[in-house]
Amino acid sequence: MIALDATDRALLRALSEDATQSAGALGRKLGLSQPATWRRLKRLREGGAIARQRVDLDLAALGFGVTVFLGVSLAAKGRVSLADFERAVTAIPEVQTVQHVLGLYDYRLRVVARDLGDFERILRRRILTLPGVGAVDANVLLSEERLAGPL
Repeated sequence: MIALDATDRALLRALSEDATQSAGALGRKLGLSQPATWRRLKRLREGGAIARQRVDLDLAALGFGVTVFLGVSLAAKGRVSLADFERAVTAIPEVQTVQHVLGLYDYRLRVVARDLGDFERILRRRILTLPGVGAVDANVLLSEERLAGPL
């Protein structure tokens, strides 16, 4: 675990709001020089506090109006390798996240689709045909709010 001071936390909060900001712009916000900000960013990346930067897409604007969370239980846990299931499910482009979880289900999937008909097609033709799939439970996302991070 990397040690963080108040300035590091403020820098990470600013980046989590907009990761496209330059070191100079971040430094101006935090009262630091551009080189000092750059050195902190480098240390945070090398220390693993910043794993990656990515674009947050507006799925509705791209035509994906439905998000469904699926709980998936494998039918025969000993017969099908978890790696086989994970390899097959991650090959489905509409599956955004695959989480191996402990509890009622073995996996939790986040699936996007254009509409409910499209989701039904994905479910029937792609997900239910995956190796080892037993029970599947679906929850349609109605709305989503982003919570502030722990910093």
